[in-house]
Amino acid sequence: MLAGSFSAKAYSFFDALLWIACLNLLWMVFSLAGLGVLGVGPATAAAQILVRRRVRGEAAPLLRSFAGEYGRNFGRGNALALPVLIAGAALALNWNYFSRSGDLLSQLMAAGAFVAAIFLVAVACHLFPMFARYELPLAQYLLMSSRFALRHLAGTAILLFVTAAALFASQALPGLIPFFSVGAWLYVTGWLCDRFFTANDESVTGAAGDATDTARPVAMLGAPVA
Repeated sequence: MLAGSFSAKAYSFFDALLWIACLNLLWMVFSLAGLGVLGVGPATAAAQILVRRRVRGEAAPLLRSFAGEYGRNFGRGNALALPVLIAGAALALNWNYFSRSGDLLSQLMAAGAFVAAIFLVAVACHLFPMFARYELPLAQYLLMSSRFALRHLAGTAILLFVTAAALFASQALPGLIPFFSVGAWLYVTGWLCDRFFTANDESVTGAAGDATDTARPVAMLGAPVA
């Protein structure tokens, strides 16, 4: 029984590693197919949709499913990703410019750009998992991701730690990048966000049920409803 359990766990672990490696490769190929800037958004959207399906136990052919979701979400994925990429580039340029100056105002501006960049990363961690889970007007995803990141600081801190760990591991071992770096980051952040969103939905639903029982209104927590 013990040997069988160990074999099952080992199989599950290596199956997940292989799946993540394939996801990593598909993300890179399809991002390049969109010339990078126009490919990152739809590739990330497709990846997070497939991560959520796997988390829910839904089996699907990875290549065909990824290609299908990439095509279906090409426009919407770019509409979500391009503002984030443009904001990130602007913050990087501002930080680089102001950090070179030694005066107090420039250093404060550089610090402000750095803090804003951390918040942008936090929003980006929530953005595509939210897109994979909820049907919202396109303009609402950035707003709701920002609100969720601010309202659930513990989860946001965990996502930022995962992102920093992925960056550190990729810098320390560049050989991970073609095989695991992006795929592992997408999988872990998608898995975590799915649990954060589920817990929040259950909390909102429970609060709404209590309000119905007591005939009093309940303030929503700010996360979208599936």
